[in-house]
Amino acid sequence: MLLRSGVGKLLLVDFDQVSLSSLNRHAVATRADVGIPKAECLKKHFSSIFPECQVDAKVLLYDVSSEEEILSGNPDFVLDCIDNIDTKVALLAACVRRGLKVLSATGAGARADPTRIRVADLRESTNDPLSRSVRHRLRKDHGIEGGIPVVFSLEKPKAKLLPFRGPSGEEDNPSDYQIVPGFRVRIIPVLGTIPAIFGQVMASYVVTQLAGLDVQTEPVVNLDVDHYQTLFQRLIEHEESVYGADMQVQVDVEEVQYIVKELWRGRSARELSPKDVGRGMWRSVNELMLVRWDQAKAASVSNLVLLKFKEADEHEQRSLDDIKEKEPEFFNRVTSVLKRAEQDFGL
Repeated sequence: MLLRSGVGKLLLVDFDQVSLSSLNRHAVATRADVGIPKAECLKKHFSSIFPECQVDAKVLLYDVSSEEEILSGNPDFVLDCIDNIDTKVALLAACVRRGLKVLSATGAGARADPTRIRVADLRESTNDPLSRSVRHRLRKDHGIEGGIPVVFSLEKPKAKLLPFRGPSGEEDNPSDYQIVPGFRVRIIPVLGTIPAIFGQVMASYVVTQLAGLDVQTEPVVNLDVDHYQTLFQRLIEHEESVYGADMQVQVDVEEVQYIVKELWRGRSARELSPKDVGRGMWRSVNELMLVRWDQAKAASVSNLVLLKFKEADEHEQRSLDDIKEKEPEFFNRVTSVLKRAEQDFGL
């Protein structure tokens, strides 16, 4: 899809070969291609679609020794589709160190529900064992806490690695059959449509980024209707307590859901990065509330900010001029988010 979208220069890196088991998900390979390197298979097919594209295929395994050869060209984007933890972590760390834009794909195997695929920061990817291991290694070995966008599925894997059976049909030690040390030989069941959709999502993300189109990905917010109802009721009670009535509340529960989920991503406006994910987000709702950003204006969809209780109390004791003067970055970030609400609702 990157090729069909007009990307004029592609470097394809893969040490693996087309196999019978990969034909259920390989976009271009045919039965005749089984046994040839995947990178060369792609290059051959690409020449018949967009011959003007400069395609370079390298039959290489990414590691420290090949980093310079692969990344020295200063690519506009790196797409990580590796399923080995050591290699994946090394590539992501190198991209961060070099200041390269990178998008990482996590586990697509053993999933069946395409509606649960998301793009988010690595810190927010839940229900994915590969993400969990990569997060741990990046933090432990490289001091990288997040800041890497990933494509992942919210769906819990429906199967595990299948037992490995040798030529005799008996269970055998898979490490005895590895072509490359550390790479798995056992197979995880893969529904061919899911990795294909992962790929489409990655291509869409990269193309819109290259085009400068601002796409707001759906936030990973694990809240249900009751949580939004609680926040709405909390807003009503706060308005009555502070302003004597709720007459200036110009939102309903549905709009509260938009504000909390789409604008503030289920966390305090003062929280720059996600700390509570999954069920932790449920607990965090117990200490969050919506308050007016500008106390002189009504509690509307473009004038409500999500804060922790203590933060809300402090906010209401300050003027916007004071915030703008002492915390210009925070002020600009909030006003930018609220301006988005104005645009979304045509205000």
